[in-house]
Amino acid sequence: MAELTFRDWRDGDDLALLQIWGDPETGQAGQFRSVLRPPSDTPWSRCIVAEDQGIPVAAGALYETSLHPERLWLYIEVAKDHRRAGVGTAILERLRAEAEQAPSGATRLRAKVEPGSSGAGFAAAAGLQPIQRSRVVVVQPGALPAPDLTDDAGPALEEAATGSVELTQAVVKFYNGVHGWDRSEMTVGKAQQMLLSEGAGASGAVVLRDAPRDKGGTIQAFAISYTHSRTDAPSDVLLGYDPELGPAAAQDAVAKLLAMLVHQYPVQLEVDDAMTALTAVLEPLLAAGTASVAGAETVILSS
Repeated sequence: MAELTFRDWRDGDDLALLQIWGDPETGQAGQFRSVLRPPSDTPWSRCIVAEDQGIPVAAGALYETSLHPERLWLYIEVAKDHRRAGVGTAILERLRAEAEQAPSGATRLRAKVEPGSSGAGFAAAAGLQPIQRSRVVVVQPGALPAPDLTDDAGPALEEAATGSVELTQAVVKFYNGVHGWDRSEMTVGKAQQMLLSEGAGASGAVVLRDAPRDKGGTIQAFAISYTHSRTDAPSDVLLGYDPELGPAAAQDAVAKLLAMLVHQYPVQLEVDDAMTALTAVLEPLLAAGTASVAGAETVILSS
């Protein structure tokens, strides 16, 4: 530690650190490396680099998001031969001091890790505790029996335009409803930009109504596809539901819509444990082997 110096991130540090770090240890590390950048006030972010004899060996970032304003995202990575020497802790202490100046007033930290990784161990040692688990679940074709949707007065499956105001409002309601554990401020504009736009990768959507639209039916569940062409790989889908429905009604809507989605082809869903209606439908499928967890689960921790 005596030879370490600390400074703000500068252009070119990414190339220098990639040579030292090598390939990311986890998928989360690969994604979060992109947040390492020069400090900014709009949006607010801070990034600190640790140097050993003038050579960058570690970096850490702390930043705000307008979507989840009550916590600051934290990411720290240290070269393998410099771990367990206090380097990450020294960066964390400096970032905590920077957090006192965050415009949002948020000081609680949030990190996403894979269980068993070095990042998980460091976060636990820093006092961060799990607040949410996320998994990517692949559901096989025919995992659920196809529902009977022939009753003209009953549930109806319909295609929806990703630019639909009604669909967007349903997405906003779902997102905010299942993020009580980390309060969100999803809006119609943010939903369009982040989840429903062409830039976000959205390629189509279907909705399940409690009755046909021309009979006043409202959206009970929706599915947005992010797969643009049919392949043997599972389609990437966001499946949501009306969080104001009772548990039984929400589970029924999710099961019906999911059954239609996997009637012929597999789908892939990212699921937080807070999505209770969806997890209630998926757990029996996981137990039966008609669904499986793809890759490692991730855990969000917070101070």
